[in-house]
Amino acid sequence: MQQKIIILDFGSQTTQLIGRRVRELDTFCEIVPYNKFPKGDESVIGVILSGSPFSVHDPEAFQVDLNQFVGKVPVLGICYGAQFISHTLGGKVEKSDSREYGRAHLQYINKENPLFRGFNDNSQVWMSHGDTITAIPGGFEVIGSTADVKYAAYSNGKDIWAVQFHPEVFHSLQGTQLLRNFVVDICGSRQDWSAASFVDTTVAELREQIGNDRVILGLSGGVDSSVAAVLLNKAIGNRLTCIFVDHGMLRKNEFQQVMDDYKVLGLNVIGVDASEKFFSDLAGVTDPEQKRKIIGRDFVEVFNAEARKITDARWLAQGTIYPDRIESLNITGKVIKSHHNVGGLPKEMNLQLCEPLKWLFKDEVRRVGRQMGMPEHLITRHPFPGPGLAVRILGDITPEKVRILQDADDIYIRGLRDYKVKLSGEEARRVLAAGVPAQMQDGEIEVSLYDQIWQAGAVLLSTVRSVGVMGDERTYENPIALRAVTSTDAMTADWAHLPYDFLAKVSNEIINKVKGVNRVCYDISSKPPSTIEWE
Repeated sequence: MQQKIIILDFGSQTTQLIGRRVRELDTFCEIVPYNKFPKGDESVIGVILSGSPFSVHDPEAFQVDLNQFVGKVPVLGICYGAQFISHTLGGKVEKSDSREYGRAHLQYINKENPLFRGFNDNSQVWMSHGDTITAIPGGFEVIGSTADVKYAAYSNGKDIWAVQFHPEVFHSLQGTQLLRNFVVDICGSRQDWSAASFVDTTVAELREQIGNDRVILGLSGGVDSSVAAVLLNKAIGNRLTCIFVDHGMLRKNEFQQVMDDYKVLGLNVIGVDASEKFFSDLAGVTDPEQKRKIIGRDFVEVFNAEARKITDARWLAQGTIYPDRIESLNITGKVIKSHHNVGGLPKEMNLQLCEPLKWLFKDEVRRVGRQMGMPEHLITRHPFPGPGLAVRILGDITPEKVRILQDADDIYIRGLRDYKVKLSGEEARRVLAAGVPAQMQDGEIEVSLYDQIWQAGAVLLSTVRSVGVMGDERTYENPIALRAVTSTDAMTADWAHLPYDFLAKVSNEIINKVKGVNRVCYDISSKPPSTIEWE
């Protein structure tokens, strides 16, 4: 029986990051809503309570019956989780005079407690809370304090541990050690979850799930659908038929390049150029959500037309991954943005849904791809939106605008691939944790800017025109905005601090070579409050 850690999601921005950290410990985990604890599941070896945007005193605050698991398996509360445990069991949580946010250092650590084994003195942690614990329940003791937070960590010494900081973020420098202490030493994980075990288990499950049926998979050219295709091909071979629809808004020359890649992988792929239909239906449309819905609808229509030709198909496979589902509908029930591959299938498709990657994070998908021997340039591709460049063009969509953006984006992405940087310390750790293949030498790694960042792309501000001068002539053309972010899971992201000389070179090349552009800007907003894509 496969062991698992259950992470109860109280709505924190970093809940998914907790999951990633546990998975990095070769331990399977499931993130479930705070009120959906799986009762009677004997595979559960521990429970983690996440943070939350709420105060424990808010009338709408999420609550859970601790009796479902306390006393049965070890429990770790993080931030709101720690405050909720204290508040529920008789401690005291009060509004802090000032929001406790940012780096802090543990001035007192009980290193005898199993949660803090291996910790350094003055270990740096990351705080992010408005309330603070002012008294802990009877039978508990303080096991960690900072200069401003007496009850930074506490435990009953038996089966409950709680911390008011966030061990899952990189700024908590020994956060992984803390989670290892909890998951491996306290909960007793066998650490038998890995890319290899996932491939073996999933291939077996797919064969049982699908039987002798035929499967259709909609390819996008991205990492997720490509890994899903190779995984299915490994499971059912030529009973998989892939359909790759070109909506006309892919990157420059991408359709043919991707088709060539799939041929090398031995996949059975049908390529469909439907760009005229998409451009026609998008004519005059400027609203971002309407663009997404039109592209999603047209994709289904085009896909259906091809799928009907495969009369014995019973399944539709998609490369849906976990962040797709979380971002389409978060725990509060509010849609952040719709994803083309989330939300079920139209009834007329008459197919069952198969999503072999639906519990994986992006870095895990890449590890699975490497495990199956996929080419590195496919595995390290940046995420790319399903609607393509349509959501990177502000305003209506035309073939000429797409051409402008394709040319600018091509210069930008090629530049990122060619520019090499050396990284050390926290930044090197983050890049290596994301699965970038690099070797540490003398405390440094060398990677391309493309590998250093999570996602990059150019955006055409076609609703804006700016004055410029070229060859003594006045121009009145569109600006291009460049976007690049660093992230580990796409749930949060920071703008990438690209070198000035790189930005200067790329800006100059775009303005000189791309007709229709006379200005280049760089986007320095993070997520939240901004999203990675502009639309």
